[in-house]
Amino acid sequence: MANWNEPRPTGLGFGGAPGVAGQGDAAVFDAGLRKHMLSIYNYMTSGILLTGIVAMLFAGSGMAAQVMTGGALRWLIILSPLAIVFAMSFGAQRFSKTTLQAMYWGFATLMGLSLSTVFLVYTGESIAVTFFATAAAFAGLSLYGYTTKKNLSGFGSFLIMGVVGLIVASLLNIWLQSPGLMWAISALGVLIFAGLTAYDTQRLKAEYAYLRGTDFAGKAVILGALTLYLDFINMFQFLLSFLGNRE
Repeated sequence: MANWNEPRPTGLGFGGAPGVAGQGDAAVFDAGLRKHMLSIYNYMTSGILLTGIVAMLFAGSGMAAQVMTGGALRWLIILSPLAIVFAMSFGAQRFSKTTLQAMYWGFATLMGLSLSTVFLVYTGESIAVTFFATAAAFAGLSLYGYTTKKNLSGFGSFLIMGVVGLIVASLLNIWLQSPGLMWAISALGVLIFAGLTAYDTQRLKAEYAYLRGTDFAGKAVILGALTLYLDFINMFQFLLSFLGNRE
């Protein structure tokens, strides 16, 4: 997802540890890598839980039905998370870690307001089933991305192009209102974000070798959490089109 203008691995297998000479150094590197990735997963999980709680509370209060049916406030809620993603991605070098943290929690909260509409459209049971299905799929795909020796970097450009295609097709379907196109978009969306989950996990793991010990390492944790959060939420939304039962 976001690049952050950091150095990329060149000529090394993913999971390789540049500059790690001895067995003791390798153990230190592996411990640091586990801590780094665990921090990313903790931030991501906390953000998703915050989004879910906000969505449930906003929908349960009745405010979602009033606010999200139309008007300027609806569009502000929908577009604000996108603005924060761009700001975090392109302004990471300028922002402090504390600022990025605040932006991330603000983003997760606004996403909760935006996603509150799913509780107005789908049954709570089907939402829960879809959430746990997404969580299981995400865990498996992320584990694959973390442990595989296969270099997935070649899929990155292809998957990003797929995301752009999904956006274009979704905008086009606003006017066409084609059920067939909607199902195709959902199916491709699940596949694309499943691939991105594995790809992004491997990329974040590989980047640790170049970020450890730098001032940017703490920021990279938050940005990595944002990347995996987006993979999870998008996969959840596309899966909901198949597994969700409407009210």
